[in-house]
Amino acid sequence: MTKALCTIVLLLSVSLPNAYTQTNNNTLSESDSIQVNDYKFSYKQLIIPASLMLYGTIEATLAPKNRLLNYAIGHEVITHKPEKFQIDDITQYVPAASVYALNLVGIKGKHNFKDRTIILGMASLFTAASVNGLKYTARVERPDKSAKNSFPSGHTAIAFMGAEFLWQEYKDVSIWYGIAGYTIAAGTGAFRIYNNKHWVGDVAFGAGLGILSTKLAYWLYPTVEKKIFKGGQEKKNKRNLAFYPYYTGQQGGLSLSMQF
Repeated sequence: MTKALCTIVLLLSVSLPNAYTQTNNNTLSESDSIQVNDYKFSYKQLIIPASLMLYGTIEATLAPKNRLLNYAIGHEVITHKPEKFQIDDITQYVPAASVYALNLVGIKGKHNFKDRTIILGMASLFTAASVNGLKYTARVERPDKSAKNSFPSGHTAIAFMGAEFLWQEYKDVSIWYGIAGYTIAAGTGAFRIYNNKHWVGDVAFGAGLGILSTKLAYWLYPTVEKKIFKGGQEKKNKRNLAFYPYYTGQQGGLSLSMQF
């Protein structure tokens, strides 16, 4: 059983981004963020999430008739019936929460509170929509036969979404933050299998989907910020309309101020 768990963790750990070679001379400022250039789409960054999702799809499609890892590891779990550890219900949120925790203790990340929260919100939206859409379309039965919504693993998708979020925010500070986040995410996926809630393919696909969702959020955020936030601010600056209550001690009222 220990050997099986090690196999799961190693399988998921390869998803740590190959962006170690991407260096940045940005330095920490006194504000709540690091100076950063806009993110640009790169096909190379699709290799790892796409590979995980492809493997997960192959497992889910071929496993019923072929003894792949879905069968091999799933059979071990079902046979030995190990004691369950529900820690994965908590660890799925740890990588993303770590970004805010690190900021609270004074270790600044790439974006300020507003920007990173919007990015995380976008990534969460992409993840939730994709996971739930697939779960109730594929209708794969869970290993413990509790429901037919096994594919993909939502816990794993959330964990890897957070791990990629942590990596993107802190890779210019230290790569070890990202490594720690991906280790926790891999452990979350391993425990989903160990607890007999998911097949290996479910976890692999969920990992790839979580990473991809966060990457999409970072790629799209500059456009969203420009169109919605900066664009709205520019319009506001062109014509400001405001109401001010006043009281002189004898009279009260409401004044109107318009700036062109």
